[in-house]
Amino acid sequence: MSKLRGLVPPDPLTKVSQVRFAVVYVPRRNRKRFAANCVEVVDTLDEALAKANPDKKYYAASIIGPSKSSEGQYIYYLSEWL
Repeated sequence: MSKLRGLVPPDPLTKVSQVRFAVVYVPRRNRKRFAANCVEVVDTLDEALAKANPDKKYYAASIIGPSKSSEGQYIYYLSEWL
């Protein structure tokens, strides 16, 4: 099964949907996609790790997005937990 199944791949000609570092608020780390309001995109890996706070359910991640869902919401996909 493909790691990227169910996700819109990044467009190589634009910078709309790309791999980024982020801090994601999520109750449990079993989700693979997140609403934009749960994601804080940051510039560096170190910044994501510094802002993470697992006790408050904020986790550092590498994400892909944003993409627009079929419901019209902007979402990000998990690339990997950091």
